[in-house]
Amino acid sequence: MTRYDDDLRLAHVIADSVDGLTMERFQAEDLVVDTKPDLTPVSDADRSAEQVIRSQLQRTRPRDAVVGEEFEPTGHGPRRWVVDPIDGTKNFVRGVPVWATLIALVVDEETVLGLVSAPALGRRWWAATGSGAFTGRSLSAARRLHTSKVADVRDASLSYAEISEWRTAGRASGFTELLRRCWRTRAYGDFWSYMLVAEGAVDIACEPELKLHDMAALVPIVTEAGGRFTSLDGRDGPWGGSAVATNGLLHDETLELLRGDN
Repeated sequence: MTRYDDDLRLAHVIADSVDGLTMERFQAEDLVVDTKPDLTPVSDADRSAEQVIRSQLQRTRPRDAVVGEEFEPTGHGPRRWVVDPIDGTKNFVRGVPVWATLIALVVDEETVLGLVSAPALGRRWWAATGSGAFTGRSLSAARRLHTSKVADVRDASLSYAEISEWRTAGRASGFTELLRRCWRTRAYGDFWSYMLVAEGAVDIACEPELKLHDMAALVPIVTEAGGRFTSLDGRDGPWGGSAVATNGLLHDETLELLRGDN
């Protein structure tokens, strides 16, 4: 038993509710897609899913704050739920099954719980501080996760997102060198890259620009599986606006390569 067991059970209950809604809207012919001010897409499913999450949290954790992608933050205090109703909206609206709902709990600026539910893939991952990281259909049917033991970048598998973002961030040279050094490179993208790191199937995942709701749920899953999650500048957790996740053994070398000319 850990102090966050009740919160983790609640996260699963919420994810069950949201999975039903998002799967009903996935590949729906009447799906409505708009463009947000930052030029990223948002669907009616994104907004409806976040409303479901907020409603359940308001009912069960009324004293907790909530930070989400689609609506303004609500509440104050040491406990904050950070949610992304559909991570991978571009995939969702095009019928690609690689998308997920991300649910995290932050207590006193520490991310203590994370759950990632990808119903179109039939997969779910979760972790809470001190309890390990797991994947499975439910809390009672789960497999514990462990990162890989690869200790040399030349033997590593790297997963990344859009290459153009590295150019925009001014880190193209470092990223290109990391690509060159690694044994295998694939763009699995979004949440899935980081879950594959936690599973030990991939050794490094990185993105130059992400927001808190993109990362919060991923952090405890990677770290409880034995890995490390920082920003490009080496700041632990989801606070630096970028992400580098590794099995831990490769982290310092990866950060150094990505530093490039900076």
